[in-house]
Amino acid sequence: MGTGLTAQEAAKNAVREAADIVEIIGERVALKRAGARYLGLCPFHSEKTPSFAVNPQDQFFYCFGCGAKGDVFSFVMQYERVDFPEALKRLAERYQIVLPERDLSEAEKARLKEREVLYAVYEAATRCYESALWDEILGRPGRDYLLGRAVPDAAARQYRLGFAPDPDLAGWDWLSSQLVAEGRFGKDLLLRSGLSKENRSGKLYDSFRKRVLFPLLDMSGQVTAFGGRILGEGQPKYMNSPESLIFSKSRQLFGLYPHREAIKKSRCALVVEGNFDLLSLAVHGVDSVVAPLGTALTRDHVHALSHYCDQVCLLFDADTAGLKAAMRSIPFFLEEGLEARVAQLPEGHDPDSFVREQGKSAMEALLAKAQPLAEFALNRLIAEHGLTLGGKARIVQALKPLLQAAGKREQRDLMAAHFAARLGLSADYFSGRRPAPEAPPPLGADEDWGAEQAAPRPPDTGSLRQLSRQERQVLDFLLFWPEYCQPLVKAGLGEVLKNPTLAHLLDLMLEAGETGTFSPEQLLSAPLAPEDRACLVERLTEPLLDLDTEAVARAIYEEIVHWVRQQQKMQ
Repeated sequence: MGTGLTAQEAAKNAVREAADIVEIIGERVALKRAGARYLGLCPFHSEKTPSFAVNPQDQFFYCFGCGAKGDVFSFVMQYERVDFPEALKRLAERYQIVLPERDLSEAEKARLKEREVLYAVYEAATRCYESALWDEILGRPGRDYLLGRAVPDAAARQYRLGFAPDPDLAGWDWLSSQLVAEGRFGKDLLLRSGLSKENRSGKLYDSFRKRVLFPLLDMSGQVTAFGGRILGEGQPKYMNSPESLIFSKSRQLFGLYPHREAIKKSRCALVVEGNFDLLSLAVHGVDSVVAPLGTALTRDHVHALSHYCDQVCLLFDADTAGLKAAMRSIPFFLEEGLEARVAQLPEGHDPDSFVREQGKSAMEALLAKAQPLAEFALNRLIAEHGLTLGGKARIVQALKPLLQAAGKREQRDLMAAHFAARLGLSADYFSGRRPAPEAPPPLGADEDWGAEQAAPRPPDTGSLRQLSRQERQVLDFLLFWPEYCQPLVKAGLGEVLKNPTLAHLLDLMLEAGETGTFSPEQLLSAPLAPEDRACLVERLTEPLLDLDTEAVARAIYEEIVHWVRQQQKMQ
């Protein structure tokens, strides 16, 4: 009898069996053996204490901090930000497993072909521009410019810098004619790629002319676009390739691919505004640096950085544009849970001029004095609006969106209290409520509970919305797999829970389980605060963990037990 597996399913299983999840994850995350598992700092959220576990027996990973979980395919998809077919392809190539061709739709075939030819034409163009830079005659203006910016030849070669020659010397179709002559690239492709344009008579001419070119790499190390700096007069001073299937300037960061290991090692990324700022810093030994491509930091940029570091330092010029860019990025860092700081250069300097004039040690000293981003924002607003009544009102309105972006309630409350103290206000101003004298609760506030009013309520508790990450994962797990309640209590779970509301729910679940069949929905009839009941409804109707197999549940149960034992040792 056959297995019933398709060729694609069989190949996928073969890759899964061949791929060592510890090996794959260990190349990206520092793992240490802890009994039968490996532990490390989670690459998907910022943390100081390892909560990311890899189980080699079940080929499964799980983070007790943020809930990230899955097999080797899931890890590659989340870490490399690719879809499943691409993750399967990369792992298959690594383990030399041939994947069968699956039937693709015509649209999928066209999209795949377009990506392939775009990568190919940009690689060919990179070689052409590189050769032009090092050509004795064509590349002299480009080499002279790099020499004036103190860029060594070795650095220019390392970053594959190129030069688009002056059309008066090389012709307006210098690149276009070479690419067409190769025989692989037609006129339509060159126009779609943005490398060429068409004049009124239908002839091609080059988009980049008389510019030093920076190849822009994606996280697979392939060239997806160019950034070009014009020599002499002309606009725009900096120009990027147009967006395409392989390039999006709002998602890609210059320098992230070549500097990813340095960023991972230092756990901090330095963000500058310009390509030459990045290049100059790297030349002087500051190599954990990236630069957005002529745009402010976006949510996708910050998310990409969160895979490699815990902290980001923004190094901007002292002009208004750079400072406003820092302000706009605050919500993105709050959403990702990344620590962000701002280092401000002296008046008249950019990162390039500062590091060339004062050196690496002075730059490191400047970065060491960087302010927390939220504190920097408040100081800038105070400087802009002043501390008059009207100024404070404008500051409060400007800070409210930043507070709303904070992911955790305790983080919002802490920031609001700090901002309010600096401004001499009550924290209630940030929630839209004026401070009011304490008063007894209104009559009938709990009338929904009817006869249950007399039932004993848990002590004055912290809300379920204030759970720590670990305790939130415990709640989600027990709501999905309540049968693990008793084993976890025996393991000591109740002794380490800090949130009294969660501890109370654990007691209720244990008691109900001992007297009969327990359903998590029964908790909704317990005497809880309305806010906690609403939180339970959300958890029950939209569970955050997709614990759909017994094997996965067992693996997470073991991780919770491991966490409980760690907490017991700390008590």
